[in-house]
Amino acid sequence: MGNRNNLKILHVISQRPDSTGSGIYVQAMIREAESYGYDSYLVAGVDSEWRNDAACVDKGKSLFVSFQDGDLSCTIPGMSDVMPYESARFCALSPDELSEYEEAFSRTLCAAVREFQPDIIHSHHLWIVTSLARRLFPNIPLVTTCHGTDLRQFRNCPHLQEKVLQGCRAIDRIMALTETQKKEIVDLYEIPSEQITVVGAGYNDRLFHVEPKTDDGPVRILYVGKLSNAKGVPWLLRALRSISSPQWELHLVGSSSGEEKRYCLALAEELGERVHMHDTLPQEDLAGIMRKSHILVLPSFYEGMPLVILEGLASGCRIVATDLPGVTELLGNSDTDFITLVKTPRLRFIDQPYQEDEDAFEQDLKDAIQRQINAVYNHEEIDLSPIRDKLNAYTWRGIFQKVGEIYRMCLNRHTIKS
Repeated sequence: MGNRNNLKILHVISQRPDSTGSGIYVQAMIREAESYGYDSYLVAGVDSEWRNDAACVDKGKSLFVSFQDGDLSCTIPGMSDVMPYESARFCALSPDELSEYEEAFSRTLCAAVREFQPDIIHSHHLWIVTSLARRLFPNIPLVTTCHGTDLRQFRNCPHLQEKVLQGCRAIDRIMALTETQKKEIVDLYEIPSEQITVVGAGYNDRLFHVEPKTDDGPVRILYVGKLSNAKGVPWLLRALRSISSPQWELHLVGSSSGEEKRYCLALAEELGERVHMHDTLPQEDLAGIMRKSHILVLPSFYEGMPLVILEGLASGCRIVATDLPGVTELLGNSDTDFITLVKTPRLRFIDQPYQEDEDAFEQDLKDAIQRQINAVYNHEEIDLSPIRDKLNAYTWRGIFQKVGEIYRMCLNRHTIKS
């Protein structure tokens, strides 16, 4: 990225910089930027339960919009309708609440820019705060990472689309996770494809790597993510009810809120001591569990680029996942016996299968998990060599090299304009 070693980057995310894929992405960008000697500053939305020990940034280089007990009385509106923490939904915000939301972020963004004087802004999600940042600071280069949940909100909230488009169409460069997502952005936002670069997402290879797994005891199955319908968790838990042998245990890592969480917990309770519950974990703790696990299951109905699959493969896990575009694009034509893709059911709504397809989906999940449990029980080896190049390409170091080139390109264009 040239010799500009004093690059100052303002990172912006409208929700907590932890607990979700986009939060992990923000942390990775800050960590990798600082490894180049760049200066980072963070603006984020937080609540009273959040602690700054996960943000990878000094407390003196961050400003937060505080929900519930500070700037705003409402809970954080999440980019997903079900979040790992208590949250509101954008579609349910009143005009007054939306106005207060924008005013709070405007104040905080302006204060951060005055104090930090960034060379470039890197925001996350093609949504309201990104649009706001573009309108507030038209002369500062702005790049934005799309995470997929923003596209869902765009579809779900037609009354907010014009507000979003006002700024998002003027972003200097949009970074998509996959080619499929790039096409969605072009179609939904009517943004020229040449304004969008597929960058992808990464995993922390310092944490997620292979260690010997124990052959003693039950086969260890792992799920990581929100306890929600959109992630397919109820179907996973019901599929496991009919698998009795070989012995298995399930580790559920993640959280959510509301009725969907209660329903998932009730189903998990029916499986008794075979299910081990974990809340949302720091990456270090998650990596420790993943290195000991035999099978990673991701039965989701919607994903941008599923980082957890990269983390699972790097940790030597067998994979059972739905055949979503982001999953198939990530795995490519990997014809391996330790990866099983299950056909995604037809969806009546974004995260609700047609009732007549649910039994077949549950049975397909059961068969795929049973096959991988048997493989573990029979001590079948995993050969990662066919996908080693892919894993190497998706480390955070590799992803940030591409992001850094986009920073440089945008800075050069703004220099020429000025």
